[in-house]
Amino acid sequence: MARKNILKAQRIVVKIGTSSLMLPNGKINLSNIDELAFVLSDLNNNGYEVILVTSGAIGVGLNILDREERPKEIAQQQALASIGQVELMSLYTQMFRRYSQKVSQLLLTRDVTDFPLSSDNAKNALNALLSLGIIPIINENDAIAVDEMDHQTKFGDNDKLSAIVSKLVGADLLIMLSDIDGLFDKNPNIYDDAKIFKEVHEITDELQRIAGGAGSRFGTGGMTSKLAAAQILFENNQEMVLTNGKRIREIQKIVNGDEIGTYFHKNIEKEG
Repeated sequence: MARKNILKAQRIVVKIGTSSLMLPNGKINLSNIDELAFVLSDLNNNGYEVILVTSGAIGVGLNILDREERPKEIAQQQALASIGQVELMSLYTQMFRRYSQKVSQLLLTRDVTDFPLSSDNAKNALNALLSLGIIPIINENDAIAVDEMDHQTKFGDNDKLSAIVSKLVGADLLIMLSDIDGLFDKNPNIYDDAKIFKEVHEITDELQRIAGGAGSRFGTGGMTSKLAAAQILFENNQEMVLTNGKRIREIQKIVNGDEIGTYFHKNIEKEG
């Protein structure tokens, strides 16, 4: 059964995580980036407005400096993010150019979206870029963002950032690419009988327990953050599909209403 409401989507935010951009050996997953550029360019050619929220700056920075472990020092992490962001955008620009698609870069911090005037400026910039047929590529400005009591500028994770961006621009759909096929009732990497939730209509305490329970690899910065992002969307009556970043071409099927991944939407009757 097709997800009829998704067929109406015209403005789409796609979020891709570091696990979909980097290989297990720490090298950059060039084929995935190329495929992402192809699929999003194709969507843009077909009249969709597309925004990409990307992670990966620190991962790419580690690759450039030929390091295996992420440093614990904040300043070192910020330096890696600064180095990696340049290379990441260079890769995106090259890949999208292969498909005659122009892109732009926006680096955001939490205070930009929290402060009304700067939030409006960011919204206006994004709307202008979309009107020009540009695909904006957004990341958190990790090189300068801090998380202090009197000066919080970090979003916490790019799952939350993608939800905030979706809310900011009034997106019809957020497609979140992760390292798992969707939300399961238990960890599918441990339990063979794990079952996927095809649809989620509210973020319950039970779902929170499943996402952050003992033995779950999705606890911190994993599935818990994805549920938090879904909650932000629910509060704004927006929708999200969580799916596997290893199968990027399935984005096209998702937009066509195919039942792929877990579909988060608040009102069951919207499809009636």
